[in-house]
Amino acid sequence: MNAQAAPKAQEPKLEPAIIVIFGITGDLSRRYLLPSLYHLMKDNLLHDKTRIVGITRGNMSPKELLDQTKMCGQDNENVCDPKALQQMQANTTIMHMDLINQADYIELHKQLDDIESKEGVCMNRLYYLSIPPQVYTPVIRLLDEAGLNTSCQHGRAMTRLLVEKPFGFSLSSAEELIATTEHVFREEQVFRIDHYLAKETVQNILTFRFRNPIFESLWDRHHIASITINAYQKIGIEGRAVFYEPLGALRDFIQSHLLQILAIVTMDRPKEFTSEQIHLSKQALMRHIEPIPADQVGKRTRRGQYEGYREEVNNQHSTTETYAEIKVFINNSRWQNVPIYLSTGKALSERKTEVCIDFYGKEGEMMNRLRFRIQPNEGIELDLLTKRPGFRDEVNQTAMDFSYQHDFENHGHPDAYERVLVDAVRGDHTLFATSEEVLASWRVIQPALDEWSKRNDDLFFYERGATDIEASSQL
Repeated sequence: MNAQAAPKAQEPKLEPAIIVIFGITGDLSRRYLLPSLYHLMKDNLLHDKTRIVGITRGNMSPKELLDQTKMCGQDNENVCDPKALQQMQANTTIMHMDLINQADYIELHKQLDDIESKEGVCMNRLYYLSIPPQVYTPVIRLLDEAGLNTSCQHGRAMTRLLVEKPFGFSLSSAEELIATTEHVFREEQVFRIDHYLAKETVQNILTFRFRNPIFESLWDRHHIASITINAYQKIGIEGRAVFYEPLGALRDFIQSHLLQILAIVTMDRPKEFTSEQIHLSKQALMRHIEPIPADQVGKRTRRGQYEGYREEVNNQHSTTETYAEIKVFINNSRWQNVPIYLSTGKALSERKTEVCIDFYGKEGEMMNRLRFRIQPNEGIELDLLTKRPGFRDEVNQTAMDFSYQHDFENHGHPDAYERVLVDAVRGDHTLFATSEEVLASWRVIQPALDEWSKRNDDLFFYERGATDIEASSQL
């Protein structure tokens, strides 16, 4: 299945911006944000007056930070472009701050004003909270008290807040965080990041569904038997015990990534393909995802923990799940009674994220399956029944396969965090979660969290590299 070569996409035209990264020396910044900013600068996708202000508790120069960061993993032979790296270093300022000290925020305000005065232009301001979720609330409040939630000193640009998941640890805490944020920033200023939505293959689901009439006409309960969305990882928690132990797989992946993907897979066609209308369709869909009834949690959820996890987190009584699976239903006319399985796990046999759509077939026959491969080997695969060569009437399951790597090998596509940063700078909310979507996803899983907190006899243990739990047949 060959895709016709497409012309090179028009590059985004961005305004000058100051990107303030709280926690610039942390793991997320080093692994994703800084390399993404480097590649955006190298490819001239940011305005030449874009500046980076890194906030950290330690003392480190921009050169020391960049020298300690693997910046160029996407480049040939992992060799950085010297000119782009020099530009990155020159455009980066490191500021030592105590995140709960108001005086430091006043100094930050002065620093941002000084940058604009030096550049002679009003700049959009982005505050990226790459910090533990527990300190979101005090940081947001102190930004407000220092007057950092308004536009630039000249009053002609936008200030935006970028927040990494998790958005709370429960429905009630998410409601509190959203209320605090709304007191300081308007909804159009807030960008709640779900980097899975920025993956090219996830975005392509909408195009595939709504630009191909043959599939759009079959996209309902009359033709689709079940939907499965899996996100598996080979790695464990990789030294992130402090982050992961209070979170677990259900909060970490299903509440955010997988329910958002489910909304894209099942939402009705938006009136227009604009950010606002896409979110309205998603929100309408998510209101119809039924919360798991408390008395059904035992039948419609599974949770497990890989062996050795308790030693990693130094807690021999930990009940934090590293594998989670739920079965949900969407209570609307399009999807009534279609079972939907969402599962995620760490320390499994392979790294794989995919969406599987199983279509009805005649009794006893294999069903057609449509598979969106989100990672790795990004692409779309359709299993069809074909006649096997010969005199006998025998059928064979044949895969029609579209591969990004094969069909768009000369085009490439932006990394998820590159897309996140570009869209935030230009104010495009399409790939970010709204407050209503966040609360809707918490309502779906909160009964399971409540029931799990009361008991742990349903927690099973599995070996690293396990394969036998990677199926949704037991729910």
